[in-house]
Amino acid sequence: MMRAWILPMLFVLGGSVVATGLILSGVPGEAAALLLLFVLLAVMHSPLVFPRSIGALEAQRRSAVDGRPVVFWRSGCKYCLRLRIRLGRSARQLHWVDIWSDPAGAAVVRAVNDGNETVPTVVVTGRPHVNPDPEWVREQLG
Repeated sequence: MMRAWILPMLFVLGGSVVATGLILSGVPGEAAALLLLFVLLAVMHSPLVFPRSIGALEAQRRSAVDGRPVVFWRSGCKYCLRLRIRLGRSARQLHWVDIWSDPAGAAVVRAVNDGNETVPTVVVTGRPHVNPDPEWVREQLG
């Protein structure tokens, strides 16, 4: 789980260092704006942007019952972030599995991607789709 927070922590740390330098140079307004930008980048690349993840086995069980797609993702993945943002509120209707916090989820992704952990991988009715178009995923919801 700590692995998912490395990039956001680096954004905050880097922004703090740059902001401190700007404050010492006498430009606190620029420092505040830059720090805000770095914090925003940290939030965008953190697990906070994504709906709550569940385990792969639980997601597959729920998907078998309700027919909703399962999205395998990881923090820091720009394609996962793109999918999440473009899905908007409908993203909450999907089952999300963080492959960095669920070894079974990572194994599922490796099994369907020739040993690679390529995400986002969306499984719809048992068929995997790697980095699908967000509009297509939205259509799969009903």
